Amino acid sequence: MKILLGTHVSISGGLKNACLSAKNTGSNAIQIFTKSQLRWQAKEPDLNEASSFRQCTAGQKLTVAAHLSYLVNLGSTDEIIKEKSIEGITAEIKRCGLLGIKYLIFHPGSNKNLTEKETIKQIAFNLNIVMQKTAEFKNVILALETTAGQGNQIGYKLEHIAKIFELAGYAERLGVCIDTCHIFAAGYDIRTLADYNEFMENFDKIIGIKKLCAVHLNDSLKPLGSKVDRHAPIGKGYIGRDAFRFIVNDGRLKNIPLIVETPGGDKEHKIDLDIVKNMINK
Repeated sequence: MKILLGTHVSISGGLKNACLSAKNTGSNAIQIFTKSQLRWQAKEPDLNEASSFRQCTAGQKLTVAAHLSYLVNLGSTDEIIKEKSIEGITAEIKRCGLLGIKYLIFHPGSNKNLTEKETIKQIAFNLNIVMQKTAEFKNVILALETTAGQGNQIGYKLEHIAKIFELAGYAERLGVCIDTCHIFAAGYDIRTLADYNEFMENFDKIIGIKKLCAVHLNDSLKPLGSKVDRHAPIGKGYIGRDAFRFIVNDGRLKNIPLIVETPGGDKEHKIDLDIVKNMINK
């Protein structure tokens, strides 16, 4: 079974450094922010930089995912935030198209003034607008990330994501990213093989395993059902190591990028990545 395994890497100093970090960590799959995740503004890559990035990722046979800015909130009904969010994700999809990035991962959104049902409808409505604006970028798959349920986040139940898919349309352009820390904090236990298989079977039943685009490999600093999003190094949180062994040896995840997002930089990520690699059955 081919394992796509890697880390979130920095593009500090230029996009080309993502390829260097991939080498340093031993990754054949990476995730990046294409811009600052904490600012609306973005310096667009020029054609030469984009071409170099595409060449180095192709040369290293890297599967690449991008993570959307944390500022984007498709659940917002505030006109300014809503418009900025739609513009932000639209621009990000276009950047992914320019850079040859296959998956764009994002948190569905939140709204403290609406019910969950109303927020889901708002997310789907805004997502539909984004899809219409980016019709020419069908090769970029938008992957909704499971959330911990912190605050008023949508996405801590698999049913939330399934409903967004149903209401938004454009199913062929939508997928899912499972974050192990987030699902654990949301109350999905994956610490035993039976519990892990139960979760995966429920995922397949509610959403469909074919919609799974990526998995974030993170231990959790907080206990099961805490609804608090705090990542921990592999094996140093409440999830423990066994769940990650189940994941890297799960034939259902063949060719799906498994991305370490634990605290730290390349040095710390390589430690976690090596731990996970050593769990793969020979």
